[in-house]
Amino acid sequence: MRTRAKICGITRPEDVKSAVDLGADAIGLVFFEPSPRHVSIQLAKVLAQHVPAYVSIVGLFVNATSAEIAQVLDQVPLDILQFHGDETPEQCQAIAQQNKRRWYKAIQVKPELDVIKTIKSYQDAGASAVLLDAWHPELKGGTGHQFDWSQFPKLDIPLILAGGLKPDNVEDAIKTTQAFAVDVSGGVESAKGIKDQQLIEHFMQGVQRGSANC
Repeated sequence: MRTRAKICGITRPEDVKSAVDLGADAIGLVFFEPSPRHVSIQLAKVLAQHVPAYVSIVGLFVNATSAEIAQVLDQVPLDILQFHGDETPEQCQAIAQQNKRRWYKAIQVKPELDVIKTIKSYQDAGASAVLLDAWHPELKGGTGHQFDWSQFPKLDIPLILAGGLKPDNVEDAIKTTQAFAVDVSGGVESAKGIKDQQLIEHFMQGVQRGSANC
């Protein structure tokens, strides 16, 4: 199975083009104001115009209300919602149903967390996937840190690997975890929110090599 790849935290049209041209399956737009990769609805609308069919647009939200997400969806054609805050399975399910979108949940892998039990709770609520990210006491993603990939579970739901991924480690990450997809942000940037085309290219080459050896 070919490992899918999402380039997250995109803020410029030229970075959308680079990600698409180099084979990304999805691009991520961050609707969380404290993030240095945050995009306004107006900017997101412009960026979405550069995304062709067969490439998904993922909207990342942190503890947003259903009304706030609906306001984005009124102008931005998001394909799927990524809940990256403290949303419970029930909250994710309700918001997704109200806004008629598929969704997945990002889980920060804390040392004391029962990862499998937590994943299954979101799976039972209708998640299309679960993303496993490194834990940070203050940041919600984009930390540049990684967790112990050897602890990556094997379950009957698509699992997305995030946290600390870079062009020089994504091949090994895929071989170790056999993740359904990988999600990168800071690992392909020259500055926060500014993607580097060469780094994206090298990252996607690593994804291809990792997929070939799974």
